[in-house]
Amino acid sequence: MSQQDVKDRISSVENIEKITRAMQMVAAARLRKAEQRIEALRPYAKAIRRMTREAAEAAGNMPDVPILSEHDSVDTVGMLLITGDRGLAGAFNSQIVRRGIQAGRDHEHDDKSIAWYASGSKGASSLAFRGKKVQESYTGFTDRPAYADAREIASDLMSAYIDGEVDRVEIIYNGYISPLTQKVTHETLLPLQEASIIEDEDEDEDADEEDDDGQDGKRALVEYEPDPEEILKRLVPDYVEISIYRALLESTASEHGARMTAMRSASENAKELLDDLTLEMNRARQAEITQEIMEVVAGAEAIT
Repeated sequence: MSQQDVKDRISSVENIEKITRAMQMVAAARLRKAEQRIEALRPYAKAIRRMTREAAEAAGNMPDVPILSEHDSVDTVGMLLITGDRGLAGAFNSQIVRRGIQAGRDHEHDDKSIAWYASGSKGASSLAFRGKKVQESYTGFTDRPAYADAREIASDLMSAYIDGEVDRVEIIYNGYISPLTQKVTHETLLPLQEASIIEDEDEDEDADEEDDDGQDGKRALVEYEPDPEEILKRLVPDYVEISIYRALLESTASEHGARMTAMRSASENAKELLDDLTLEMNRARQAEITQEIMEVVAGAEAIT
């Protein structure tokens, strides 16, 4: 490789490093905003889940309404994969698709069919590439999802459940833990009897602690007005919407964290490559100078 070729490669790598560094900074700024939105939503989401669980326990028997009725058999599972619209985020998108495909295979082994739903163009395109028919796809908002986006997805999934098109609704998304760590989360939304509405361990521990009067940690009895069945009818749509909205926000924060980490790694790799190319260029320059000196010496010896 000539000295000019090495210079051209160095210039290209420097431009790439500038881009990856800029993308890292943008992802870091968006991550901070996404973290704030998650922190603001988590208490409300936990409260909705807790209220839904307690109302279901108080109701005893589920009201005879379609959204609360457990189907006689589970023949079709609605699977919602939450990914991003863009790449360059490491394994963020691929691990969701892999988990979804594996979960689909497990259901198919149990003689169940899968109705695929995808949030994010990466999930939709990956499913289509694998020959999976996507019932509905939702794109264009993964950088900053709004509650209206969650309501649209929830409406489609609840309608499919009520109409008997699916007998169970599950979602798979990246739960946000830290910029370096995202946890693939698999939850069941419907039917409510099998839903993942168990509180976090810290809340369970708090519930088991003794109260100020030295009583055990059981929650106080609640009187419902109207009755818990009626409250449950109103809570379940909110529970589905808020669960999907939380998953969208968690996924957004996870995506920004994954992209920030991936771009940091790319920038560090670019620096290492620049060091190697600079060393190679210096060696090439030294070889050219040595060759010129040898030619001058040889010419001088020929004259003498």
